[in-house]
Amino acid sequence: MSSNIRVNRVCQYCGHDFVAKKTTSRTCSDHCAKMFYKARQKAAKMEQSDNETLAIKAKPIEEVKIKEFLNIADASKLLGVSRWTLQRLIRRCALPAIKFGNRTIISRQRINDMFSSNPHC
Repeated sequence: MSSNIRVNRVCQYCGHDFVAKKTTSRTCSDHCAKMFYKARQKAAKMEQSDNETLAIKAKPIEEVKIKEFLNIADASKLLGVSRWTLQRLIRRCALPAIKFGNRTIISRQRINDMFSSNPHC
């Protein structure tokens, strides 16, 4: 049994008007359907790649947030400042730190205290 339905549609790939014989038709031709499928697949791959990239970028920050004691590199990632800025804060005694040989260790609690006790109005 054939259908007598005729629906005016706009092709989702090329944008041209066409008369669809089914209510589920989204493209005007087989060529547009194939190209639309490829475009959807490409968009899905790009979205997956973007999500993976964001997860890779966020992973070091998440690891740093867990630590109780931070070195200069981790503290600079956490605060979003350069390591030289942290060194200047340590030299001015604005941020207490402890030296272990060549390593400088900063307590996470001291960083939090620095922000809560010294509001910049």
